Amino acid sequence: MNRRHVITACLLAASASAALAERADREKQIVVAGDRAIADDAQKTLVFDGNVVITQGTMRMTANKVTVREDKDKHQYYVANGAPVTFRQKRDNVDEWIEGFADRAEFDDRNDVLKLFNRARVKRNNDELTGEFITYDMRRDVAEVTGAPAGTATPGNTGRVKVIIMPPKRDEKGAATKSPPPLELKPDAGSQ
Repeated sequence: MNRRHVITACLLAASASAALAERADREKQIVVAGDRAIADDAQKTLVFDGNVVITQGTMRMTANKVTVREDKDKHQYYVANGAPVTFRQKRDNVDEWIEGFADRAEFDDRNDVLKLFNRARVKRNNDELTGEFITYDMRRDVAEVTGAPAGTATPGNTGRVKVIIMPPKRDEKGAATKSPPPLELKPDAGSQ
């Protein structure tokens, strides 16, 4: 695989919070480090294995393994596995960071859909979105949290989703101070 494939493999991490990410990051150099990389041109796959760290500007992603597959139309499908997969990136135009965690993350660049599986969590300051399955459609700017992916059984916990909304800070006159757009859902953690 060529340099383009290595770069697109790294875009999984950047896409995880692309709608909220620092725009300047997209123009920065992508650096990938891991214990091993295997490129298979015949199968159109690229695998980074062992302590994978991907950085681009303010974005940093870690995983145990990142696999990239390319279809005949040059679209890439990414799978990151870890314990957990993590990402952190500064939001655009505000002094805030988005952090995410999951056992597995998948990104389909044909449809611009990010999926976080198993103990998935996305944080922004004190606000948090948590569930067994989080999907984010970047084209529609829609996130959904469920107790399990469609068609699968809900895990041992309750699988319920609950929303925690941090109230806006108010000035001395009682007016709400400027706050970022909401993205605060959190499912019931059950017995955790």
